[in-house]
Amino acid sequence: MTKSIALSLVLAASLGLAACSGAETENTANNAANSAENASNAADNAMNAAMNAADNAANAASNATNNVANAM
Repeated sequence: MTKSIALSLVLAASLGLAACSGAETENTANNAANSAENASNAADNAMNAAMNAADNAANAASNATNNVANAM
């Protein structure tokens, strides 16, 4: 009788853990998706910053050329 009670308790605990692991798996999947989105956003931001820096350098070169031309 003690073995059947112990087995029932183990079975109930296992089912409880299995039910909880579904939510944990979903949370893990959501966290992974959010991390991937964050990495993508960071890459986009870095690319935009690089493009802005290149534009700023081109504008500075153009301004320098215009300043030389205006000085003559």
